[in-house]
Amino acid sequence: MKRYMNCAIAYAVLALAGGVFFREFTKINGFDGATALGVIHSHYLILGTLFFLALTIFSRVFAGEKKGLDKVLVGYQIGLNAAVVMMLVRGVFEVLGTVLPSGVDAAISGIAGLSHIVLGVCLVWALVILKRSVAAVEQA
Repeated sequence: MKRYMNCAIAYAVLALAGGVFFREFTKINGFDGATALGVIHSHYLILGTLFFLALTIFSRVFAGEKKGLDKVLVGYQIGLNAAVVMMLVRGVFEVLGTVLPSGVDAAISGIAGLSHIVLGVCLVWALVILKRSVAAVEQA
């Protein structure tokens, strides 16, 4: 539980930092419009902070076996952080008005897409593991 709570705190700090960076970077560069930087805050807040906070509470209430959850959470965090890094890269280029070569643009989109797929698969997998944990506790 302590590890999950530490993750929740770390993602809360990252969410706040992402929000401040978005606001200040766009203001300094005189950018007024939609950018990928705007969703970094919400991704870290919801998929990082709230997810791990809920997992902390879940672990406290249901002490059933959660075999394999730690490995799934490693994949989850890799997917989440890779997606956010690609949002950061895309957003910085958008704010600066940099026109990317089509290959670089496709690579950023591809990595972002793959990381979202990893994140989604790991999220569903974690929920299935947690459901099995609830079922095991109910049978006991």
